[in-house]
Amino acid sequence: MSDEFDVIVIGGGPAGENVAGRAVRGGLTAAVVEERLAGGECSYWACVPSKALLRPVELAAEASRVPGLTVGPIDAGKVLGRRDEAVSFYDDAGQVGWVDGLPATFVRGSGRLDGPRRVRVGTPDGGERVLIARHAVVVATGTSAAVPPVPGLREASPWTSHEVTAATAVPERLVVIGGGVVACEMAQAMHGLGARRTTLLVRGGGLLARMEPFAGELVAESFADSGIDVRLRTGPGRVERPAPGGPVTVHVPDGPPIEADELLVATGRRPATTAIGLDTVGLRPGESIEVDDSMRATGVEDGWLYAVGDANGRALLTHMGKYQARICGDVIVARAKGEPDDLPALRDLADGYGAPQVVFTDPQVCSVGRTEAAARAAGFTVRAVEYDLASVTGAYLLGDGYRGRAKAVVDEERRVLLGVTFVGPGVGELLHAATVAVTAEVPLERLWHAVPSFPTVSEVWLRLLETYGL
Repeated sequence: MSDEFDVIVIGGGPAGENVAGRAVRGGLTAAVVEERLAGGECSYWACVPSKALLRPVELAAEASRVPGLTVGPIDAGKVLGRRDEAVSFYDDAGQVGWVDGLPATFVRGSGRLDGPRRVRVGTPDGGERVLIARHAVVVATGTSAAVPPVPGLREASPWTSHEVTAATAVPERLVVIGGGVVACEMAQAMHGLGARRTTLLVRGGGLLARMEPFAGELVAESFADSGIDVRLRTGPGRVERPAPGGPVTVHVPDGPPIEADELLVATGRRPATTAIGLDTVGLRPGESIEVDDSMRATGVEDGWLYAVGDANGRALLTHMGKYQARICGDVIVARAKGEPDDLPALRDLADGYGAPQVVFTDPQVCSVGRTEAAARAAGFTVRAVEYDLASVTGAYLLGDGYRGRAKAVVDEERRVLLGVTFVGPGVGELLHAATVAVTAEVPLERLWHAVPSFPTVSEVWLRLLETYGL
């Protein structure tokens, strides 16, 4: 069976869906190929379920800081039930209906490139369908969890982000390997939902190593207060799990073995490009697909192959994948119609400034742009200013024991912001203002006239500018 479409998208997650949506809006036909569930990792095993698990923990922590409120234990069963609702009980009929309604053609199966503009789809019934693209094929296959080569680790069938967000019960004893976003968020979620002993094994010297140092330090303080055991500069030496689903023993270089009921590996991601036929078009399987700022693959002749989201390795964040997808879909439409394809909205500029990101721990961590260290390494003339968020009146009113910090990294030559980081309860809602300021390169003298409301935590903008000297 052979079908022709203007655009074929391999991968039905948020990035892939958005490419198809923009292509159809521009008058092209599109097919979306997805082997698992339409909506992808984000909808079922990452962003959506993880935040459903974290929200009650965050809310309980927030309420506990307000005098006069009594916070009872969290009902983990109800939280897991709410998570199931959030992921539509792992039924993608609604997402498939959304694709169909674009209208685009949803094709269930494993998509694989088979030379230029040709995609073979292995269908669930064991058959095969061949799709031909008139204009473009877009790879939007995302990433999968990386499992490090620790003796016994893979054989122990550890949880990854996929399993922990889909957990049907909270383990009493949990060991988490890693100190990044997934490790921190899921350690706190499981601990807050009832894990009696939660241990993080972090090879590096701190949590959230890619962010400003104080971010990981404040999260580590919160973990210590809640009883989460964070062991820095420590990794697993060997893992044993004699019986499938039984207790796990994690051997560490210095200290006694750690016994656990479950083991979560959160040590990074790898491109899900191994089995999609990249070798048939001259690219290396298993690697990120290098693209230009229009999302077109740079290593393929005739410019028909594109890659968006995690598959291109630019920024492993859902919102950035969707941003790239909008650009990609619009560029494909412009090129198909022979229209100008170099307008400002048809190029990825945001990744160059530094993607916005929120870590939904308590305290929350959010940032956009460059850290101070990254800005200096890039050769900018930098001045950084910090402010204690707890000193802002709006933060004090949120409850006792509020802890947080803000930092702005300034390009001294142009007097614009290169990066902003906030750490504190609920600070994710401050991030978009920072994103606008960084990506629009708003001069500090102009930013001074953006007056924050009193008494809100956003008054920290005024305090940062005053600390800078305005």
